[in-house]
Amino acid sequence: MAVGKEVLELDLYGLLGISERATEKEVKTAFRQKALTCHPDKNPDNPRAAEIFHQLSQALAVLTDGAARAAYDKVRKAKKQAAERTQKLDERRKKVKLDLEAREREAQAHESEEEEIGITRSLEQEIIRLREEGSRQLEEQQRLIREQIRLEREQHIHGKQERNGTEGKVTPKLKLKWKCGKEDETRGGYSEDVLLRILRKYGDVLNLVISSRRTGSAVVEFATAKAAEMAVKNEVGLTNNPLKISWLEGQPQNHPSTVLPNSAAQPRTSQASVVSERDYESLVMMRLRQAAERQQLIEQLKREEEEESRT
Repeated sequence: MAVGKEVLELDLYGLLGISERATEKEVKTAFRQKALTCHPDKNPDNPRAAEIFHQLSQALAVLTDGAARAAYDKVRKAKKQAAERTQKLDERRKKVKLDLEAREREAQAHESEEEEIGITRSLEQEIIRLREEGSRQLEEQQRLIREQIRLEREQHIHGKQERNGTEGKVTPKLKLKWKCGKEDETRGGYSEDVLLRILRKYGDVLNLVISSRRTGSAVVEFATAKAAEMAVKNEVGLTNNPLKISWLEGQPQNHPSTVLPNSAAQPRTSQASVVSERDYESLVMMRLRQAAERQQLIEQLKREEEEESRT
């Protein structure tokens, strides 16, 4: 990493947000935190990102090298002292003793200038040495930054592929209907527990939604098409209040729906005629809520990992 003379004009500690007494470990930690937020790869639309990252890199190179840091601290201290001396000059005193103080300041300025030139030359020599030798500390930290950015991109792509794969898979869903009066608190004998007990004997039930707007109506989502087929073919429900079951989504193409024994040989209605848009929306919203909860958990785990890596 080449370190330029512009380092002389930079506040390296201010750039990293650390104190002058910060340890080498604290310098590295501050660099990683700052660099991750302004790395050019993560800020393609910010023209100053590369410049800021370059300044942070120079700060790391100087402050993790003992000799370079000592030389920089001397220059910083000399400039601070000079500023303090200038600030302390009293305007009235300067007017009264203008000639005398002018000569004194000229002499002091000459001495301070020589001292500053010597200190500055020392820092420049350390900068030249760093430029020639390279900064192993900086190269290692930059490598870690690039690796972390690469891992974040891979995790983002992998997560997106998993979501796309899940969204593309259609699970079998059936429409359930039965007789039920609006004031019937028993829902015609079909509570959620009763329906689950009836349907689970055919296979795993992923979701069951009983319509709150239309009495005697529900949607069930099976884990497999085979389980859904068996439910359509064989289930009649309660003896005193039979179930009418029809395909809503995910019906296998080579297995048309079967007429129920208690349906009086009436053919099942088409999918378009039995699908309730409100019920289907309820099921979709439930799955969206579940997906959102899973995504929030993933993001929380990611934040905890990032905080743990910073410490």
